[in-house]
Parts: sequence; structure tokens; C-alpha cells
Amino acid sequence: MHPFATYVLRSYYRATGWNEDNLYSNFTRSSNAVLDFAVPRGLHFSISKSPNTLFQTTYSMNALPALNGSVGYIFTSCDLDIKSSKNVRFKDLVDRFKVYDQPRRPIPKDEEFLAGERVDARDYLIYGRLYVPAGRLDALYSTRLSSTLQALVAAISDPRADRKQSQSIHTASSPSNIMLSLQHDTGRWCTEYTYSAEDSMVGVRMLHNFGKLAAPSGSAEESERSGGGMKMKRIDEEDAMEGGLKGRFSAGAEIYFSAKERSAGVSTGIRFTTLPDATPPSSSLQPSSPLESTAHSSAPSSFSSSSYPVLQPPTTITALFNPMMGHISGAYTAQVSRDLSLSSRFDFNIYSYDSEWTMGAEWWLRPSRAKPDSDGAGNETASASASAWSSVEAPTSPYGVTGVVKARASTSNDIALLWEGRLKNVLVGLGVASNLSSGAKPIKSFGLELSYFSSG
Repeated sequence: MHPFATYVLRSYYRATGWNEDNLYSNFTRSSNAVLDFAVPRGLHFSISKSPNTLFQTTYSMNALPALNGSVGYIFTSCDLDIKSSKNVRFKDLVDRFKVYDQPRRPIPKDEEFLAGERVDARDYLIYGRLYVPAGRLDALYSTRLSSTLQALVAAISDPRADRKQSQSIHTASSPSNIMLSLQHDTGRWCTEYTYSAEDSMVGVRMLHNFGKLAAPSGSAEESERSGGGMKMKRIDEEDAMEGGLKGRFSAGAEIYFSAKERSAGVSTGIRFTTLPDATPPSSSLQPSSPLESTAHSSAPSSFSSSSYPVLQPPTTITALFNPMMGHISGAYTAQVSRDLSLSSRFDFNIYSYDSEWTMGAEWWLRPSRAKPDSDGAGNETASASASAWSSVEAPTSPYGVTGVVKARASTSNDIALLWEGRLKNVLVGLGVASNLSSGAKPIKSFGLELSYFSSG
């Protein structure tokens, strides 16, 4: 489950029109959500408050295995629509598999003038968190330099760890660090330049998207008004019977060099995602009432699978290669039904011949519906067949998702199980991770996470 600060940061990116999914650092996000989910450790509490649209506070406490906590503050230059834990869309709070929207060129901010002078300022976000009693301080500053440029400054200060390192004979890296990042996104190309002060490391990441870009506006209302970009089908037109998956390709690479360690690294990857997108613009439209959501699900929709030329499951295939380390990784993830996604990944090292196969599943939980009467049975069946992979639901709809169950297993005997859901106004996460090859300690971690936040 996302921390409250991550939820605010992604809300800020959406409000400013920045596409964080078009980065090489997020190249395998779809498969990582199913195969690399984090399991809570111990007992964790989190309470957050958004008193207005510009300022947010968050407090957290770990009761087990050690007692510690933190306090954080977030300030943004633009208004954010921060929901409460009671009515927020649950899928916005968890990492999940989805085929992300087509890349598009960021839209420049509207210019504002006062007395003939331009008065609009660039957007920014400031975040800080202090951990007690450790005294560690985390900070983040993000700002938009232009419509296609974004700069980030992240810093970590841990005086206690620095003192322990100075007294130790081992030359371990210091946790205190400052990192600079400059991101340039044009839609088709996205480049990221990074610098880490602790190890004097510089890096460049590049991502290129093949095929056509999405419309520059990208608004859900305009996409719905234009029929989602799909051509209307004639009555006498037959569906094309073609095999294989239709989609788009993306390719990326990164190279980095550390002056302190005098070492370098490089990696490259390619990704295939299906078209049309698994999350059409209609998924962002939230019905104002449960009755409207029920009517929408039983009525024909312009974004249902019947309007697509070929019905295909949302799928993402990625392949990564690090020639210096000899590491090869390939992942295949698909949404096989509305509520079930499956993923598989194979890792292999060409130098040591070590390999690992990881499998994972993601299952969305929904409340059971009442049995339809004789008049609505036909509409229920038609709706289920017409929108096999539809994910449209209102945040407070009785038919919306109530939780998610994730599971993974690998050939290295690692098994993990996680349940995340909402109990009244509180978000709950419960998980366990084990290593069956360890007879002395088969349970690696077990934890419970409780989170509550409100707005206004």
C-alpha cells in the first residue's frame, strides 16, 4: 500500500500533467506490482491530514519490533484533490498491474497575466520527514522548469549513522546523501539525468516509444466525446479475424559511472504492451452515485470490448539485459479476467548460470451482488460478456473493489502472501513472507499496517 506521501506525490504529478510512467526507471512497474510487492513488517500505524488543498501532514509509528515514528509535511504550489481513506478510489493506493496510457507530450501550463505582466509561477512540491528517535531527515523538492522539463532534488541526513560509520573500520557507504535528477519528457522520448553526491555517480536513462502518440489534450472528457479514438463500425462491417496481440513497443537503456568506486554499469530493455489500453479514459470517470455506476455497467459503453476490433487480454512483456553483470530478465504479465492478473518472470546470469523463476497473482475482491431478477438476468449476462476486462467503478460504489490479495512464489523457496483492503474508514494491510529453505526461521516477516487519512 502506498504511503500517504507517495499518494500525494502521484496526485501532484496528475495535477501538473507529468507522466511518471514514461521513465526508464519505471520500465518494469507492471510486473513488479505483482511479483515484487512489499510485505509489512511488525505493527505499523499511519495518520495523515490534509487541512487544505496545498498543505498535508502525516504521522506514522512502528510499534513492533521496535518503537519508533516519524512526522512529515508536504506543501504544493497547486491545488490537489486529496480524498479521505473512506472514499478514495482503492486502486489509486496500491501498486497494481495495468497497461498504462499511451505516451503523450506534456501540455504547457496556461499563462496568466496581470496588468500586462505574466504572473503564473512554475509548479513545485516540497516534502520533509523527520524520524524519531533516530534523528534521520528525508527531504524532496520537485519543480517543473518547463512543460517538458522537471527537476528533482532528494536528500537524506542521518547523523547517528554517520557517526557509527566514522568509528567503524569498514568503509561502508554513508546513508547521508543528496541526489539530483533532471527529467526531459517529449512523449516519444524521455531522458533522465541523475547525480549522486555520496559516491560521485552520474547516470543517463533513455526511453523511446515506437508508434503513434496519444492526443496532446489527453482529457477523459474529450476522449469520451470522440469515442475513445475508435472508428465507428458500420452495420454491414465484419470483425477482422486476425491472430496475435496488437500493441506498441518501447525500448530503453541506462549507463552510469561512479568516480568514487571507479566502476560503471549499463543495461538495456525492451517492452511490449497491448492496444487498446487496459485502462481506457472511461476508467477515470467516477459515477456520482452507486445507482449511476450500476446503470453504467448494464448499459452499452463506447469503451466496452465490443467496440474494439479484436478482443485481447491486457498484456505486458518486458526483457532486460545487463551485459556487465551478465543478468538477463524476462517477464510476462497478463490480466486474464476482470479481477485476476497473473505474472511470471525468469532471471538468468550468463556468467554464474544462476537462475530463478518467480510466479505471482493479483486477485481483486468485490462484495457479492444480489441475485438479479428474471428481467435483469439477460442484461447481467450481456454486460459481463461485453466488458470482460472493464475496471470502471465508483469509489463508494457497493460493487467496487473492497480489497486485493497478492501472492508470489519462486524457485528459491521464497513465498509471500499479502491482503490489502478497507475496513470502514481505515486502510488495512496484512502480509507474511517466508523462506521454506530455512529450517531455523521459515517466517522472514509478518506484519499489520493500519492507515487513516482525511481531508478538509
